[in-house]
Amino acid sequence: MSDRDESGTAWRLAPADYAARREAPFALPAAPASRYLAMRDGCRIAIDVWRPEGAEGPVPAILILTPYYRRFRLREGGSGDAIPNAGKFVRHLVPRGYAVVVVDVRGTGASFGTRDSFRSPREREDSREIADWIVAQPWSDGQIGATGISYPGAASDFLASTGHPAVKAIAPLFAVWDTYADNYYPGGILLKQLAKSYDDLMVAMDHDRRDLLRNYVYYANPDLAGPHPVDEDADGTLLAEALREHLGNFRQPDFMGEFRFREEPLPYDASFSSASFSPYSVRGGIRPDVAVLAVSGWMDGAGYANGAISRYLTLRDNPVHLIVGPWDHGARCHVSPWRRAQTPDFDLLGALLRFFDHYLLRRPTGLEQEAPIHYFAIHAEAWRSAEAWPPVPETRRLHLAEGNALSESTGAAGADTTMADFAWGSGPGTRYERIAGINSTTYHADWPEREAALPGWTSAPLPQAMELAGHGLADLWLESSEPDAALFVYLSEVEADGTVRYVTEGLLRALHRKESPAPENYRTTWPFRSFRREDAAPLVPGRAERIRIPLLPVAWVFRAGSRLRLSLSGADADHAVQVPHGRPPRLTLLRGGDRASTLELPLRPYTAALELPHATS
Repeated sequence: MSDRDESGTAWRLAPADYAARREAPFALPAAPASRYLAMRDGCRIAIDVWRPEGAEGPVPAILILTPYYRRFRLREGGSGDAIPNAGKFVRHLVPRGYAVVVVDVRGTGASFGTRDSFRSPREREDSREIADWIVAQPWSDGQIGATGISYPGAASDFLASTGHPAVKAIAPLFAVWDTYADNYYPGGILLKQLAKSYDDLMVAMDHDRRDLLRNYVYYANPDLAGPHPVDEDADGTLLAEALREHLGNFRQPDFMGEFRFREEPLPYDASFSSASFSPYSVRGGIRPDVAVLAVSGWMDGAGYANGAISRYLTLRDNPVHLIVGPWDHGARCHVSPWRRAQTPDFDLLGALLRFFDHYLLRRPTGLEQEAPIHYFAIHAEAWRSAEAWPPVPETRRLHLAEGNALSESTGAAGADTTMADFAWGSGPGTRYERIAGINSTTYHADWPEREAALPGWTSAPLPQAMELAGHGLADLWLESSEPDAALFVYLSEVEADGTVRYVTEGLLRALHRKESPAPENYRTTWPFRSFRREDAAPLVPGRAERIRIPLLPVAWVFRAGSRLRLSLSGADADHAVQVPHGRPPRLTLLRGGDRASTLELPLRPYTAALELPHATS
């Protein structure tokens, strides 16, 4: 089935319909105007300005701040897309009346300088100066929007946080709110390959190692010949100098190793912590009149959907819109087992255009009549709208019971024990590959075999189809033989014919089990952890503790006759580090009585009249 937005009643006017009616009266120039801008410390930043040809008078600007090359140079006689990262935005927005300004952030592309972090405070100050330059240009109408996928998306948060009065609308797409918990340390557990994968990519780009860059499917075109020099650098001399400076950039595996706890400062800089490169930390600088479009997918890494939802909840005084679709990171793939095709059909550019048209061009878009939240329900294969998060307030509680059952009743007291298997992994086709630059296209194809190796608890068949939307919660009473453990919980659907489908998962390092009130700059509707050193505490081996593990959000329809299954693992060898190292814990889950472990799910009856589709992949 398709993820197109034109069927159903989720939108009064679907983004695709809006885009189809929207004229594109201007021409896209063959090449941008390109130059260096000198920052306050003398660092020269490379920018491209794409202006709509034929536009009379000033226009708003859309700013994209990227470490992934604002533009490639093409080999002589070569062909291909020279702007594979920002190109979709340039080609869509410029003919419709926007100037698009694409920037190589310092230490990347053709820009000078070194990187001391990703999205560092230095980049934030650069974005303020770039905004000053934009509004001073005769072609600017004094308004700035910002967008981008992943890194550039979060950079738009940082731009808005400068409080620059020209910034009116930002669209962070598939972007973290908290780099620590949304990306590198989900649940406080280090993803062991992500830092290295990111480092390999950035070395390939920052050092202009084309032999390495071609290992990434996004940049496999052999005609891509490194970063494009700016117009004033005809012979590439300045580019060579800039690339030489990039050799001093930070290295990601070493850098992330400094942040074992959230918001713990660097030993050499008390002002710099994981908060310094996380948008939530600068939320206070975002003016309440800045409109926000937050977009993510249900399979968007280990926490990007949490980031989009937390952004929505936190910026509640702003005009804010939330879209969560059946996508992986960047919406490269439609991830539903019932998808019609691998490539998404949803008109994300149409939604983005409508957003900017509404808040920058003040066109009559009808956006003000739409619900603030739109999300896609997998297996219903349909979009839903909602006025608030969570969209399903009802909660159904199932108890872990004797005989590996999930039961409506508490049942008698008992326990189930398992030894963590440090060799078990969730496989190569998961939510974790795409954020590491790996070209995953099919998700959890081998889940039945992998899940079968885990201890699990299974419900009775559902008497009717049920729709889940939001964050589930594994509320467990647990003993461990070791003073720490990595806890992975998985929710699966077991269909009537025995087919087992991955639905979602949750993970938490037991060291970080203490819950805290969510702060004003980081609102959640699921249990919040500070992940700070002062809140971390080892377990007492053999003593039962209550540990609540939120599942990553999803919207999913379970068939009538299907069973729900909760599975537990003490490791994911394919993605996460061992906890504790070389000491697999024996885990005992208590059930029944006054220490009853439960699974809580936001479920409601599925009321659609149409028969649920059959899987195609």
